[in-house]
Amino acid sequence: MNDRPLRLVVIIGSTREGRFGPTVARWFTGEAQQHADLDVDVLDLAEAALPDRLTGFADPPPPEVAAVAPRLASADAFVVITPEYNHSYPAPLKTLIDWHLAEWQAKPVGFVSYGGMSGGLRAVEHLRAVFAEVHATTVRETVSFHGAWARFGEDARPLDELECSAAAKTMLDQLAWWADALRTARALRPYNAG
Repeated sequence: MNDRPLRLVVIIGSTREGRFGPTVARWFTGEAQQHADLDVDVLDLAEAALPDRLTGFADPPPPEVAAVAPRLASADAFVVITPEYNHSYPAPLKTLIDWHLAEWQAKPVGFVSYGGMSGGLRAVEHLRAVFAEVHATTVRETVSFHGAWARFGEDARPLDELECSAAAKTMLDQLAWWADALRTARALRPYNAG
């Protein structure tokens, strides 16, 4: 049994000018920090500024990618905060995923999505398939904000805060269970992606 807190990397997936993601992320990060067994690190892709052109397989990664890799590698779990763009997720998220491989393997991923009518859930469904390909495990429970801009007050908190906090706790509990189980499994037997 490992008593070290589980390292959770929360990824803000939107880099768009005037984006709503940081509002959602601030609220969610506060919820995650209340989870006693989680150590939270926020990775904002707008600040990471990863190049969208991948290098050749044998070439070293650019400095921006090299700076992010250790943060992902040290994670026990991830939460992706994503909007929905044209029924899918933003390109910077795919860029982040594609720059890395071993960093995702045998680790759980949860989702907080936001958007219009669908609340970003179509983006989440697309991301599930992508994360399966890099050998990550996505958890079933999600937190979703339909019509997100009207769901937060002037204090940048959800208007139905109790309900939203309950949804976040459910997802974080599930994520922490998987993170602990997979961390233990990786320690006992290193994961082989084949």
